[in-house]
Amino acid sequence: MLQYPDIDPVAFTLFKDPIQVGNLAIGPFSVHWYGIMYLLAFLSAWLIALYRTRAPYSPVNKFQVENLITYGAFGVILGGRFGYVLFYNFEKWLQDPLWLFRVWEGGMSFHGGLIGVIVAMFIYSRRINRPFTSVMDFVAPIVPLGLGFGRLGNFIGQELWGRVSDAPWAMVFPKAMDPAGVARHPSQLYQAFLEGLVLFAIVFWFSSRPRPRCAVSGMFLIGYSIFRFSVEFVREPDQGIGFDLMGWMTRGQLLCVPMFLLGVGLLVYAYAVVAKTNEPQKNELQKAS
Repeated sequence: MLQYPDIDPVAFTLFKDPIQVGNLAIGPFSVHWYGIMYLLAFLSAWLIALYRTRAPYSPVNKFQVENLITYGAFGVILGGRFGYVLFYNFEKWLQDPLWLFRVWEGGMSFHGGLIGVIVAMFIYSRRINRPFTSVMDFVAPIVPLGLGFGRLGNFIGQELWGRVSDAPWAMVFPKAMDPAGVARHPSQLYQAFLEGLVLFAIVFWFSSRPRPRCAVSGMFLIGYSIFRFSVEFVREPDQGIGFDLMGWMTRGQLLCVPMFLLGVGLLVYAYAVVAKTNEPQKNELQKAS
């Protein structure tokens, strides 16, 4: 087994010695690795989006990327927080409604963030007068690397660890407060690899040529739900929730089922309906331009 590396969640501190400005003391400011991971996630999304605007069938041009990322960031943060409260801690919110706004206490949900991004992209697509489904197809490949950075943040923060394991690479997480010698799957790293790198490679490759509308979004939903559902078998169930169904299905797996079905539905619709209209995405978006 491996020992969790001693990583300080604070990357660095600014103004360790407070600066006095009049009667106001400025500092110190601690910059956490988790916040840096969020910045890297949005930076990677911005760079990939800029690259994707080079395609002649892109619904977004390079001058619109900044606003696209801004809308997406609000969708991720607001949707992720509301989703965490709704899907995982609804009873706690009922007891303490103001807890919703104490984001510094932690708690974000991918599924809630996804809903937030969908809503944000719907609003943005109307603003730029482009088809909503085409904008979602544009956005899908820029998401996975951000998910990977987020999982690295989970690993550094010692949260969302895996189940007890005797695998050679199992790791002892001090924050898990386990008895001495108990090791767990580093499931955060599994998710960073699968939901981040592997999913990015699949969806980016799939989107590298014109596809019928909704196909790229469908591929993203299918890929993510399969990877997340699989890793949940070695990830510790959410505290206070445990298993939701049949004595083995976790809340994360349960939320992945409709996501998978929607992805399959979008993929079937793309190739069974959209592709047969003889108006491929490329021609449609060139006309819109």
